[in-house]
Amino acid sequence: MTKAIMIQGAGSNVGKSMLVAGIARAMSRRGLKVAPFKPQNMSNNAAVTEDGGEIGRAQALQARACGLRPHSDMNPVLLKPETDVGAQIVVQGQRIDTLKARAYGSMKATLMPAVMESFYRLAKGVDLVVIEGAGSPAEINLREGDIANMGFAEAANVPVVLIGDIDRGGVIAQLVGTYTVLPKADRERIKAFAINKFRGDVSLFAGGTRAIIEATGWADLGTLPWFDQAHRLPAEDVMDITSRGSGAIKIAVPKLSRIANFDDLDPLAAEPNVTVQIVEPGHALPGDVDLVLIPGSKSTIGDLAFFRSQGWDIDLLAHVRRGGHVMGICGGYQMLGQWIDDPDGIEGHAGRHPGLGLLQVETVMSGDKRLAEVTATERATGARVTAYEIHIGRTEGADCARAWLSLNDQGGTRPEGAMSADGRVMGCYLHGLFASDTFRNGYLARFGLCDGIADFDGGVEATLEALADHIEAHLDLDTLYALSAEI
Repeated sequence: MTKAIMIQGAGSNVGKSMLVAGIARAMSRRGLKVAPFKPQNMSNNAAVTEDGGEIGRAQALQARACGLRPHSDMNPVLLKPETDVGAQIVVQGQRIDTLKARAYGSMKATLMPAVMESFYRLAKGVDLVVIEGAGSPAEINLREGDIANMGFAEAANVPVVLIGDIDRGGVIAQLVGTYTVLPKADRERIKAFAINKFRGDVSLFAGGTRAIIEATGWADLGTLPWFDQAHRLPAEDVMDITSRGSGAIKIAVPKLSRIANFDDLDPLAAEPNVTVQIVEPGHALPGDVDLVLIPGSKSTIGDLAFFRSQGWDIDLLAHVRRGGHVMGICGGYQMLGQWIDDPDGIEGHAGRHPGLGLLQVETVMSGDKRLAEVTATERATGARVTAYEIHIGRTEGADCARAWLSLNDQGGTRPEGAMSADGRVMGCYLHGLFASDTFRNGYLARFGLCDGIADFDGGVEATLEALADHIEAHLDLDTLYALSAEI
């Protein structure tokens, strides 16, 4: 017997992803085999799966909370924004098209069969599927053809728990307002609610809880106090990227308009002797940092233009003249070269675009996307790296002769990355390399850090355990499980 329950939010960014991870870990500790599922996600923070696809990074964390490897069935529809009005459409792990929002709105209902196929395939052999909605069901203008919230809940016949975020204020209006605007059938599908991100004395909200119950008839699963360790888990939303730390080693990260796979920053931000400074648009790259790290991008050519529009290209050259170091990962690596050639218009208009000119390499865009979990070795130190690739484009040039990684590939090795003659500008396609403790500590040692944290992954595990403890203490998980339905 497999049971399922869906966690929806009364708004975006109410903490659904973290709650699903915590509920999954808590239920797993009770002896259940649990799997996470999100029908549709919109994020440029993606993870490579064991079956050679990609899903939202939050679902990969939830899989970890369940003790599972990430699989494309956990997030069968992933939208990766490339422009303000268009996104790449990934279905069951593979890119199928790039569409504008209006065109996707017409298409999404046709994706329900793939969503349901993934859901039922995932449910085989597990005791509980914890499903995460997207945005809010109160967006009733999007209800027709919906696959992310109530449309999916109706198709799968699963009950819903609605989460309100008290930290942003107006939580009674969030929950009661959602009840009010929903059509009767959708309203009746919601069986319970919970309050997230409470600060202070929870007893002071008792009257608010009673008001919600009286207005909706929903069961109260509890009020979750603010979880102080949330920043130690990978952020899903670009809005959650913030500067962290007050250490002596300073790393500046320009916040690109289509920044992607920014979980690369988490291991660095976890280091007590490191400051990761996110540079917002409209602000100059600071002049006192040790390293400028240019992260991945969902639209390299567009973000290269954005980088220049902020004047960051001038700031970066000044940083290099002062003796500073630069690291580019994936799209950031491509930007550091002499040219980016897009002959087929993969990222928009076909053409040849000048790069930042700090590496003697050129990139040619192509329609083939590389998705792979990989291992590599840093050539200078022998440090082993576990990472992943998720990119289009091929990069070659003179500085590739100074490749600083050896990638294990098809039974052999091949060079990966490029480095300037003075060793201060480096780039590669590997995401996640800073999560490898030996490499990260060796790399940071060149800036003076000699005693970094020894186990980043262990820290993530400890945080998941603390989150499960937190949820066990404040949410009624017995009622949540009793409300879940057989599928």
